[in-house]
Amino acid sequence: MIYADQRWIGEHGIGRFARRVLAQLEYRAINLDGHPAAALDAWRLARALRQLNDADIFFSPGYNTPLTCRAPFVFTIHDLSHIYCPENSSPLIRLYYSTILKKNCQRAAHILTVSEFTRRQIMEWAGVSSAKVMNVSCGVDPEYQPSGNAYGLPFPYLLCVSNRKGHKNEIRLIEAFGRARISTQLHLVFTGQATAEISSCIARHELTTRVHFTGVVPEDRLPSLYRGAEALVFPSLYEGFGLPVLEAMACGTPVVTANVTAMPEVSAGAALLVNPTSVDEIARAIEQIVSDAALRARLREKGLARAAEFSWENTATKVRKVLGANSV
Repeated sequence: MIYADQRWIGEHGIGRFARRVLAQLEYRAINLDGHPAAALDAWRLARALRQLNDADIFFSPGYNTPLTCRAPFVFTIHDLSHIYCPENSSPLIRLYYSTILKKNCQRAAHILTVSEFTRRQIMEWAGVSSAKVMNVSCGVDPEYQPSGNAYGLPFPYLLCVSNRKGHKNEIRLIEAFGRARISTQLHLVFTGQATAEISSCIARHELTTRVHFTGVVPEDRLPSLYRGAEALVFPSLYEGFGLPVLEAMACGTPVVTANVTAMPEVSAGAALLVNPTSVDEIARAIEQIVSDAALRARLREKGLARAAEFSWENTATKVRKVLGANSV
């Protein structure tokens, strides 16, 4: 019997992976509530799994692992941002990674991840073999397609599907947007809510009337937000996969993204790549994507072809194969 941690399902990156993959698995949900990344959850998870034996297998779509477990287990590390982006971590999370998680990388039957970039990082960080870490990738829903309604904003806009975490590099993006020689009729739109730091940056660059925040966008409206954009600008400093890159391409929206971590791998020549630490380079890419219609058309065509290579069905098939190979 497969037991899976359904608590990861939600409106976020791991949550979407969990929802799409678990929907295509036959499994029994664990009898446990609370957030799977909470303090002491490894101990609570071990108690919830104490009746399992060698004929069972535990699967987590996220990075939580039990303190002990008699059954084989498989878990998923989507990225190592808590290690490589310490400003987005905490002492408690880093302690969990350095003790429980690293040890369980050795004990796990397999570790799943979503890109070759992250697969290599896990192997180096945890000291595990290439055979143990499996890249199952991510998918994109069929709703992410060029045809359909646009979001309906009353101005042309560049889009950044993001949050206010430091590695998302939003301060540099705002500065680059203000520096770019483009029409003042073009706006910059972020998902989520502004913070005091972001608002101060926008005011400092005199962009208050041109930079906007959508608040929480329901998932069923995200495709229309991508479709309405002139381009996605996503110069993140670190991504284990970079799902917005794939989603934008599937909607036929040209993409500007970073030339580091997993983003070149995911975009595979179908996006305009920039050095995310260079404001000037981001600004030039914005100018180029806005002014060059032929470039936008090429990126749209390449992006649609690249996005067609990904599906949640393929991801779930890979996960089932791993789980099946480790079940009795």
